[in-house]
Amino acid sequence: MRARPVLLSGVAVAMSCLAAQASPLCIKERTPFALSHDTVKWTMSIAPGTACIQGLRWSYMQIFNVSVVSGPTRGQLAVVGSGFRYSADNGIRGTDKFTLLISGTNRREPGTSTLEVEVNPQ
Repeated sequence: MRARPVLLSGVAVAMSCLAAQASPLCIKERTPFALSHDTVKWTMSIAPGTACIQGLRWSYMQIFNVSVVSGPTRGQLAVVGSGFRYSADNGIRGTDKFTLLISGTNRREPGTSTLEVEVNPQ
């Protein structure tokens, strides 16, 4: 596809019409965390060569920081604002996993949660 120029505040910017390919239904089990020094486990199902973008904020929470405790071995993980993007390697075989530490406030009470994510190939 060709990029088309867009005028933003008097500056021409070339934008690509390609959309990010991400699965909105990649998280299969999503237990809410409480920022109360708790640990929760999520399960993700993803096809090889695809990506999953997932936000972490619930409506009553404010997230201050998301950090990687342990990264995946069969994919790439990036923290994006108050969420993450996991990209599965092509030809992924077997499960993968990663762990995030989330800090912020839950109903004005500060705390942290540990999120353990198991990734299963589709």
